[in-house]
Amino acid sequence: MLKPMIAIVGGFCSASAYLLRNPTVLHKKKNLKFKCSHISHRGGAAENLENTMTAFQHAADLGTDMLEIDCHITKDGIAVVSHDDLLERTTGKSLKISETNYCDLPLMQSPLDVTFCKGTSVEGYDKSVPKLVEVFDRFPSTVVNIDIKIDNDKLIQEVSNLIIMYRREDITVWGNFSNKITSKCYKENPNVPLIIPFSQALTILILYYTWLLPFYPIRESAFEMVMPKVFNDIGRKYFNSRPGRLFGNFLDYLIMNKKLIAHLNDRGIFTGLWVLNTEKDFQRAYDVGVQGVMTDYPTRLRRFLNDNPQYNKSSVE
Repeated sequence: MLKPMIAIVGGFCSASAYLLRNPTVLHKKKNLKFKCSHISHRGGAAENLENTMTAFQHAADLGTDMLEIDCHITKDGIAVVSHDDLLERTTGKSLKISETNYCDLPLMQSPLDVTFCKGTSVEGYDKSVPKLVEVFDRFPSTVVNIDIKIDNDKLIQEVSNLIIMYRREDITVWGNFSNKITSKCYKENPNVPLIIPFSQALTILILYYTWLLPFYPIRESAFEMVMPKVFNDIGRKYFNSRPGRLFGNFLDYLIMNKKLIAHLNDRGIFTGLWVLNTEKDFQRAYDVGVQGVMTDYPTRLRRFLNDNPQYNKSSVE
């Protein structure tokens, strides 16, 4: 009985190890039309007011490969770019985008705290909440990463309609950390690459460390994960106690795995880490093998890539 069990386990481990290095034997490689090394988080939230046209233009002028943006829908059905539905943090007004017509949206406040840079704020003159159509109009060939912030069928439908109208299905990534929202995005338009939601990312980690990932099909196309060290550094909730920091370090160890990232890259899945704002973190992310780094400091990241061209593997077909 022991010998057959040893043979079975040995065969499974050998197959898993082989398929980990050669995933296209079992899975068709995804054919994404872009490679993005430089990603501007909310357009570069530490250099301009977040999610504004000025921020996006500044990032584009630097040659960013991807704009990471967040979308909501107004009461009158306009898809707009904003991280929060409740505008109190960004405007000081206790209004919800979903309950307000576009013409009545308040201006953003300046200065504004930068979410992932503790103790940092930014000022700006462009304080308007932009429409998604404005972003597509001005940056027709730039890859855009859209976080659908709320579970709203009209929002998902409107974003999909605009993607189709502007023929952007090959250069847009969308979804949410919520599996429910991401599934709705896929149902609405299966031709747009999907962000891997949190539950799926957790499943991928579990399967990797149990040797099962090489056998597992992955529908989504973009593995975009936080570097847990970031939360440790800025003392976010659940990470500012000793147990929390230990847990954060453990998550960091699990995610920052070269073999895992290489396997996902080999399957044609886009891999990126957020939100990294120091050269040390840039270096660590690229060294672990991720394709893209998402930052609040697009100028700083551009300088780093110019000084380290071996990490810059950007292209759009």
